Amino acid sequence: MSPNAPLVAVLNGPNLNLLGERQPEVYGRETLDDVRRLCLQTAQGAGLQVDFRQSNHEGEIVEAIHELRHRVGGMVINAAAYTHTSVAIRDAVAVVDAPVIEVHITNIHRREAFRGHSYLSDVVDGVIAGCGTQGYTLAISRIAGLLTRS
Repeated sequence: MSPNAPLVAVLNGPNLNLLGERQPEVYGRETLDDVRRLCLQTAQGAGLQVDFRQSNHEGEIVEAIHELRHRVGGMVINAAAYTHTSVAIRDAVAVVDAPVIEVHITNIHRREAFRGHSYLSDVVDGVIAGCGTQGYTLAISRIAGLLTRS
C-alpha cells in the first residue's frame, strides 16, 4: 500500500465494541474486529488506507472528526445511538472536506420509531442501512468510486 494512498476514516459509535455479544439476533455475530478486518481488506483492494476507530463517548467522536476532517479522502460513520441524538456529531460531520457515508448495520426504519430519525442524513453524501456489516464494504467502495471520479 502506497503511503500516499487516500485515507478513509471509519468511525464507530457507542456499544459497537460489543458487536457479536450484544443482541446477536439483531446485530449479528460478527465482532468489531471482524468489521475492522473487512474494512481493511476492502480498502486495500481499492488502493485506500483506513483509520478505524470506535468510541462510546460523544466528545471523542467529535474530536476524531475534527482531527480527520481535512486529512481524509472519505469518511464512513456508524454513529450508532448518537445518530438519533447528537447535534454535536452532526455539526462536526457537516464540515468534513470529503464524502461521508452514514452506515447502520440494521434497517433503522424497521425498528423503534425514534431510530428512524437521523441527525446525520442531511449532511452526509449517502446512507446505507440494513445490509449488516457488508454496509461498511459498500460505503468504502462508494468512497473509492467517488475518489476515482474526482
